Amino acid sequence: MPYMKNGKRDYRREVDLYTSRPEVVRKRIEQNKARRMMEKAGKVHKGDGKDVDHTTPLSKGGKTTKSNLRVVSRTTNRSFSRNKDGSLL
Repeated sequence: MPYMKNGKRDYRREVDLYTSRPEVVRKRIEQNKARRMMEKAGKVHKGDGKDVDHTTPLSKGGKTTKSNLRVVSRTTNRSFSRNKDGSLL
């Protein structure tokens, strides 16, 4: 393990190093911007169990515009896409 301290894994340091990476910071900024846009439009509210999803993902060139955003349930947005037989895509 690269981040060992007294023979134990330093999870706090791993999280800090990951969340400070520039690409992760940019993604978080876009996600927060999308959420604010939909809250302002009255489509989502804090604690409602909904996520704001980019129809075309940011990783595939999607933008944070109203036409590319949709509101979906938290479980739908955070689950992996699967084939009809249940296997992962």
